[in-house]
Amino acid sequence: MELVAQSTGEFWRSRRLRQRPALRRLVQEVRLDRRGLIKPLFVRPGVGIRQPISSLPGQFHLSPDQAADQALRLAELGVGAVLLFGLPATKDPLGGSGLDAKGPVPEAVRLIRRRSPQTVVITDVCLCEYTDHGHCGLLDGDGRIDNDRTLKQLAKMAEVHAEAGAEIVAPSDMMDGRVLAIRRHLDQSGLTDTAIMSYAAKHASAFYGPFREAAQSTPAFGDRRSYQLDPANGKEAMREILADQQEGADLIIIKPALSALDLIAEARRLTLLPIAAYQVSGEAAMIEAAAERGWLDRKDAILESLTAMRRAGADLIITYFADEVARWLEGR
Repeated sequence: MELVAQSTGEFWRSRRLRQRPALRRLVQEVRLDRRGLIKPLFVRPGVGIRQPISSLPGQFHLSPDQAADQALRLAELGVGAVLLFGLPATKDPLGGSGLDAKGPVPEAVRLIRRRSPQTVVITDVCLCEYTDHGHCGLLDGDGRIDNDRTLKQLAKMAEVHAEAGAEIVAPSDMMDGRVLAIRRHLDQSGLTDTAIMSYAAKHASAFYGPFREAAQSTPAFGDRRSYQLDPANGKEAMREILADQQEGADLIIIKPALSALDLIAEARRLTLLPIAAYQVSGEAAMIEAAAERGWLDRKDAILESLTAMRRAGADLIITYFADEVARWLEGR
């Protein structure tokens, strides 16, 4: 066995610090923190509703009161924030129900802020859940995305969420200029303290399938490749991130996380903004399916995947496993 010589003339044996768990914990370079976990919640109208989502084992469609109860349980586990997605009672071509101040997301925001004031409430700002065609933007007469008309609708939705008490709004639509449009609208409305967490690098990914069933947001025609990023384009992702930073984003999201670890690392080098890695539905589903078949250890796979995101440079992690991970980190 060839050993590497140190300058002292002795030999370096890195295994010395791996001999037992206490030593390994002592020198661990990257640590998961419950306070940096964000749990997605799917909110629908009604009271007392907690319906399992078939494509996302362990996740539920929740009425606003149940979402507030879940947020409180998460806070008691030390989870820092929730990210709310809405399932409206009605849909139309303009996504008008997304601007309803009495809709499920604003109502959930108000209840969470009252019942669990320690929870940071983040709301998804996008039209896909509210339009009858399922696209993230308004359509013109030829069925194409009308980018600039969409910006006004998104800004109004962000205002509704902020007025309800959301501390952070998260535009996920990938329209050009939406961060600036939302920032200006919020500021003009006196909502200068509301932060923007931009889905700055959101790729047109195969890993979103389970989410689209959960959010009932599958496009009625076509796909989203004309506005979401090509997974092959890393430089373009950096341009999007830097553009959103210049437009006023306070935090950025990169998704899917595991297939974009290189982009998380590069973004960490280019920006000082907090970076959130989104472990998307398909990534969670792969772990669940493999674990169900006995092909891997579920807990170890979850923790290893999240640690990789932190190692790449993510400050925050959006994950469906947030509550379980928080229990594991606390030793429950």
